[in-house]
Amino acid sequence: MTGFRDIASGLRFPEGPVVLPDGDILVVEIERGTLTRVAPDGRLTVAARLGGGPNGAALGPDGCIYVCNNGGFEFTDMGGLLVPGHQAHDYEGGCIQRVNLSTGKAEVLYTHAGDVALKGPNDIVFDAHGGFWFTDHGKSRERERDTTGVFYAKPDGSFIEEVIFPLQAPNGIGLSPDGDTLYVAETFTGRVWSFAVTGPGRIGGAPGILGHPGNLILAPGGLNLFDSLGVDGEGHVCVATLINGGITTVSPDGAEIAHIPFPDPLTTNICFGGPDLRTAYVTMSGTGRLVACDWPRKGLRLNYA
Repeated sequence: MTGFRDIASGLRFPEGPVVLPDGDILVVEIERGTLTRVAPDGRLTVAARLGGGPNGAALGPDGCIYVCNNGGFEFTDMGGLLVPGHQAHDYEGGCIQRVNLSTGKAEVLYTHAGDVALKGPNDIVFDAHGGFWFTDHGKSRERERDTTGVFYAKPDGSFIEEVIFPLQAPNGIGLSPDGDTLYVAETFTGRVWSFAVTGPGRIGGAPGILGHPGNLILAPGGLNLFDSLGVDGEGHVCVATLINGGITTVSPDGAEIAHIPFPDPLTTNICFGGPDLRTAYVTMSGTGRLVACDWPRKGLRLNYA
């Protein structure tokens, strides 16, 4: 894509952008294990040192930042492109962390949901009830990878439950403008599913042959693998696309599909900000950049943002 503006560079696999009320942007740097604050002039400061592999992030109802920590990857430099691979050699499991931005202090909220260990928490979205949905992408090893799902939890550490299982490497997650539909992207299948939300942490419908009640809304095929996603104000799902680097958008009914290319095969996240929510912030993770561009539709204001 041409016409984007570089906000920051030199980042170590940035993901999980969050636009703060003061105009700064938070990103995680997965390889560095940090939550990093990006000023409008591109100045970088470490907001918290989290270790492992901080991934998706969201602003919660208490003003804290909630982080999906995937436990870390082994990274490879492929000719200047930083590429994540199998689980890190020092991997100790995945978790959900809460970060106090005033102090930089981080605490672990969840490592398990009952007997189910969190393997690689990835992306997160808060609903209007104050709870949050998150995906567990799982981890890969030399000859195996985890089968995982989608969880719902409360931000006070009192409740967590696996709600959707199984999915194949679930990654991006988001809610429709009315909160009645949950969207989940699977990475390696290149699919986006929708689920009917019937209440806080509740999904309607009977499981189908794949074991879950999702409705397929996007499956372009080819070298289109999916990462994180955002939803705009008209309900279009905007999913970051790997290999065929860019942002793929699909209307709520699945009828309108478009692809906006970005010059990084590891384009991983999108969020919206600016006074009218018409600025898209995109992480180009392989090349370590956070960029901004004008978006054709107004973004959706997230709960508690």
